[in-house]
Order: sequence, then structure tokens, then C-alpha cells
Amino acid sequence: MSHVPHIVFLDRATIPAFIQLKPFTFECTVDMHDNTPPNLVAERIENADIVITNKVRIDNDSLSRASLLKLVAISATGTNVVDVKACEIRGCVVSNIRNYAVNSVPEHALALIFALRRSLIPYHASVKAGRWQQSGQFCYFDYPIKDLANSTLGIFGSGALGSSLANLARGLGMKTVFASRKGQAPRDGNYRPFDEVVETSDILSLHLPLTPETRNMISDPEFDRMKPSALLINTARGGLVDEEALVRAIKGKKIGGAAFDVVTTEPMPDSHPFMALMDYPNFILTPHVAWASEEAIQTLADQLINNINAFVRGEIRNQVFS
Repeated sequence: MSHVPHIVFLDRATIPAFIQLKPFTFECTVDMHDNTPPNLVAERIENADIVITNKVRIDNDSLSRASLLKLVAISATGTNVVDVKACEIRGCVVSNIRNYAVNSVPEHALALIFALRRSLIPYHASVKAGRWQQSGQFCYFDYPIKDLANSTLGIFGSGALGSSLANLARGLGMKTVFASRKGQAPRDGNYRPFDEVVETSDILSLHLPLTPETRNMISDPEFDRMKPSALLINTARGGLVDEEALVRAIKGKKIGGAAFDVVTTEPMPDSHPFMALMDYPNFILTPHVAWASEEAIQTLADQLINNINAFVRGEIRNQVFS
């Protein structure tokens, strides 16, 4: 860039204030916005050379005014917030963050598995409500408790996160199986048929991107085939599971429980189907924080700045293609 680049961060508040952003290694001007509503996106990126976004959508209309834009740096792995094709047409590179939460997300998934498998949350709530004192003995057995050892964990998605969870699970004596893509035969002996994994797993954990092929990949037919004691974990993307179908499955006792960190609309509105499950002892919902260990966020922030510094040097990292 022959002139001093102008950088605009549209939603700095999506990275906690205690996380330090490394300095840029080149002369530049920077506008930091905690959040950007949709009606201000076009105005704020109009004179930008580089735009950083996490969850603020950048569509074709917004891009039409951004004639100087050369890089959209997504401060996350998911790229659906940016019209990548429109960027390509304009000669604008899109980059993202990769493999930064290889400990945080699998550990969160495992924590959810532990919580459900041993009924930790309902037991804690019952103690708070006085049930222990009322029981008259040293313990009580209101909720199911099962070991993880020798149970079968079905993993949907064999990338860095799914593979990391598999390693953790094997250390606990669990049997792990990777599911093939829905409707497709297994690629090799490392995968089992999708329907077989659905039917035989004690715990199912999702680690896939949301695409037209994976949207609602778990719905009523899959819940009908799961074990009545099966647990479903989703720390990947809202939309992989038919949320209305999950509500029916939990209420109808088709499965043993579910724990989600993601929903289709975030933050979750009061009208969301999951609101009907919030008092169920076998349902857990966390607010999209599986990725958010301090270590993972710092890694993300460092990689974000490294991607931008490299781009200005003429090196493109983590480019996203349509």
C-alpha cells in the first residue's frame, strides 16, 4: 500500500478488554468500534483499507462503497458473516483465524459431557433447594449417574477440534468413532456410517461447520434412532441440529439429554424453542463460550494481528475462498 493504511475494527467488544492486541508493525490509522449496527457498516468501512470483523455482517451492499478495501480480517473461524464472493470480485482478500481453540472447545465439550453424564447441575440445584437435608441420609439418587469409561463417543467432524476431543476421551477409557458424512459411504476404515454412529453412540458430539449440507443434519429421524439414554453435545454451530426437533426429543424422552453452546440466533431471543427446556435437568445451554478460554482468545488475537501484519508485507495467510 503506497499510502498510510486505515484499519477499522467493527466489533472490538467481541474480544475481552483484558486481552491485549499486539501492535501493528506498520504505520497506520485505526478506528476501534465496540459494536457496529447494520445501518452503520457501509459508512464505517467506506474509507478503510483493512476491516476487522467478528460477528458484524459485511454484505455486497456494504462493500459497494468500500473502494479502498483490500483485506477483511475475520477475528473468528466462521466466515458466513462476510460475502466472500463479493470480496473476491472486488479483489479484496478475506482471512480468518484457525486452530486457536484446540484445547478450549474440546475441554468445554468434555465438561458438558461430564455434567450431563453425572447429573452435576440438577444435583447441585437440588442441594440448594434443601433436598439433601430432607433426604435423611448421606446421599440420594434422584438423577442418573453413569461412568464415561467404556461408553461410546460418536464424533461428527474429524478436524482439529473433533480429533482433540477424541484424544481426551480415549484417555478416559471411552471408545471413539468418527461418523462419515450424512448420506455418504465412509471414506476409509477410520470412519463409520453416519446412521450407525447415530444409533450406537452413548454420546454424540458435533464439530462441523454449518453448510447447506450440514444444516439440520440431526432432526426427528435421527432422534428416533438414538439410544434413549444418548446425550447430544453441540459446541460447533447453531443450525446443525433442528432445534424444534431437539425440544420434542427432550420432552418426549427420546434421548437422555443434550448440552449446547450455540443456537441459530445469538444472542438467543426469548421466543427461541430452547426456552422451553431451560428448567429440564438434562439440558444445558452455555452462551457460545466454548472457544473463550483466556489462552484461546489471546492466541486468536495474536493470530489476527499476525495475519494483518503479514498481509501488509505482501504475505497472505489463512485466505478464505468462496
